[in-house]
Amino acid sequence: MSARPEAVADLVDGTWAACAAPLGFTLQDPATGEPVGAAVGSEPARVEAAVAAATAVHESAAWSGLPAAARADVLDAVAARVEAVGGDIAAIESFATGVPISQTMPLSVILGGAFRLAAMQLREGWLSSAMPREDGRLAHVDRLPWGPAVCVVPWNAPAPMAAHKAANALAAGCPTIVKPSEYAPYGTQLLARAVHEALAGAGLPGGLFQLVHGDAGTGARLVGDPRVRAVSFTGGLAGGRAVAAACAYDVKPVQLELGGNNPLVVLPDADTATAARAAADLLTTLNGQWCRALGRLILPAGRAAELLDATLERLATLRVGAPLDPETDFGPLVHSGHRDQVIAARDALVGHGGTAHAPLTVPERGNHLSPTLVTGVDPAHTTDEIFGPVAAVHTYESVDEAVALANGTPYGLEAYVTGTDEEAALAVARRLRAGEVKVNGSSVMSLHLFTPRPAWGLSGYSEEGTAETLRFFTNPRVVGVEGGFALHGRP
Repeated sequence: MSARPEAVADLVDGTWAACAAPLGFTLQDPATGEPVGAAVGSEPARVEAAVAAATAVHESAAWSGLPAAARADVLDAVAARVEAVGGDIAAIESFATGVPISQTMPLSVILGGAFRLAAMQLREGWLSSAMPREDGRLAHVDRLPWGPAVCVVPWNAPAPMAAHKAANALAAGCPTIVKPSEYAPYGTQLLARAVHEALAGAGLPGGLFQLVHGDAGTGARLVGDPRVRAVSFTGGLAGGRAVAAACAYDVKPVQLELGGNNPLVVLPDADTATAARAAADLLTTLNGQWCRALGRLILPAGRAAELLDATLERLATLRVGAPLDPETDFGPLVHSGHRDQVIAARDALVGHGGTAHAPLTVPERGNHLSPTLVTGVDPAHTTDEIFGPVAAVHTYESVDEAVALANGTPYGLEAYVTGTDEEAALAVARRLRAGEVKVNGSSVMSLHLFTPRPAWGLSGYSEEGTAETLRFFTNPRVVGVEGGFALHGRP
């Protein structure tokens, strides 16, 4: 495995070129805070060329015109090439984001796995079906690619998310342009090299899969181009709103996953150790920088002190260290600028009457921030997502009050319930307004590989998932022979 970042370069129409457009800030080594180099993006002319190349591939049908089985074979070849460099991608993601390698390595199974799942769906005929009519004829339903697709991914786990989006866009038949976050470009760039090598080896045109870099300006050029016909975006609320507005103008489909302010409801009968583990895991996985992280810890009033103490004790035992050390549990935040934003959000809660509990000692050097639970704040001041290892603690007297607290934000991505009586916990889970609700669980993985990953409220729009993302990049066409039917019964 290698964690040495290469120079930021884009891939346009089969050609790599160093990026040179300045973005106005400096990339950092999160563990030390030392500068890595100036953040740079693709020149506008390269972005334009990428869209033009993707459009040419779409109009030629060089990819979409291949049989599904042939596309599946290519995607399996892509998977094999990606898997060969999966360890390197995990290491560079750890370096760039600060996330411990003990977490980026398990997530790396998504890299090749996304392409294998997409290939499987093609072979199983998920894009074609037929429905019998009353006269015995068939109505054929074929899901066809929208056209050039753009996939925009954030910095917390960029390469796995890029793999998921790009694999499904390609499986659907869409020429695909990926744009990673300007804060963590390296892992997605390694992924793109592997994908490109496999596609070029199959003799496919360079415009089929491309990579561009940059900030919101690059994203706006891509999303606002009328030749781009589908956009999948994972990121913050402000960016998502801008993307949605641009897509609305051109009436193009958009898939948005915009984060959450996710509650953990601890029921009165919950096991103390189980609840503490869930709360600590949800607060610190990916160093607290993930869309399904803990936002509100909701405790029964009669046990609040006990449960809070147990959670703080567990947090205090986490191993803080270098992201590339396999023994590290909790690492630094991605950038000092983001750390400052999280600190400001924490301090705002304290300013509203809260008390901050930060039990873990972290190094002063680098972008470290102790995981923090804040008690005593009115719920009216804890409705926003923080996107860091800071969460509010609220107490309740009745389950109805707990449900109201859990549903009391405009987000609705993920929610969690823990309790010894699973049926009672499931009953509470079914009252929560979120795309997925886990009972007695706190992992980054979905409950099932083939269940959707939906979002409610400000958390997003349109479902993601193994099948759902593939379908997103397609539009159905229905073809069949109607025969002699006439509205007025006359031939």
